[in-house]
Amino acid sequence: MNDSPPIAVPPPSFGTLCRSLQIELEPAEIDRLGRFLSLLLEANERFNLTRITDHESAWMRHIGDSLTLLPLIASARASRVIDIGSGGGLPALPLAITLPDVSFVLVESTGKKANFLQSTAAALGLGNVSVINGRAEEIGRDRDRHREQYDIVTARAVGKLNVLLELTTPLARVGGHVLAIKGERANEEIAEAKPALHALHCHVTNTLRTETGTIVTIEKQRRTPKLYPRRPGEPKRAPLR
Repeated sequence: MNDSPPIAVPPPSFGTLCRSLQIELEPAEIDRLGRFLSLLLEANERFNLTRITDHESAWMRHIGDSLTLLPLIASARASRVIDIGSGGGLPALPLAITLPDVSFVLVESTGKKANFLQSTAAALGLGNVSVINGRAEEIGRDRDRHREQYDIVTARAVGKLNVLLELTTPLARVGGHVLAIKGERANEEIAEAKPALHALHCHVTNTLRTETGTIVTIEKQRRTPKLYPRRPGEPKRAPLR
C-alpha cells in the first residue's frame, strides 16, 4: 500500500455532526479517518464494499454514522469490542482509530472483505484490531475464546434485529451490551424481535435517533442458552418467533 490514494478531507457537515455528539477529534485522528475512507473507496472500485461513493456523503453516512457509537462505548468503559459482519470496516475501524485503548475484533465471512480489513488495519497502524474470517454462528459457539467474552458487540447493516440478536448476544458477557445501528424502522424491528429477546435473555434498554440512523442498545441479562446460536444460516432462514 505504498501508492496510497489521496487522503479524503472531511466536509464542514462532518464537523457539525461531531460537535452535536460532543466528540473532539485530534488532527491525527481526522487524518487517519480520511486515509481509511480513501482506502475504502479505492478498494470499492475492485470489489463491492459500499454503494456510497460521494466523499461528503461517505464522511457522514460511513464515518459519522460509525462514530455515533463512540460516546456509548466510551461511557461503558469497554475494553473488548467485537463487530459482526464488518464488511468494509464500518463501524469498527473508525471506532478503533478514535478509541486506541479498546481492543476490537472484526468478524467477516467473505474472504476478500476480511483481507481488505486486515490490510487496511495494518496500513493504518491499528495495533488494537484483529480480524476473523468466519461466521458469527461458529464464533459464538467458541466457549474458549469468544462466547460471552466481550463488553460490547456492534453491528451495522447486518439484517433485521430478530436475526441479528442470535448472532450477537452469545458473544456479549452477562451485563454487556449489543449496539445495533438501524434505520427508521427500528421500533418495528424491536417489536418483531420480542420472541428473540426473550429466548436470548436480553432486553432493549434504549433507542437513540441520530442524524444518520437509530442506535438500539440491548443489554444481556443472563447467559445465553446453549442452543444458540444455531447452525450457520439457520438464524436467517428461521428467525426466532
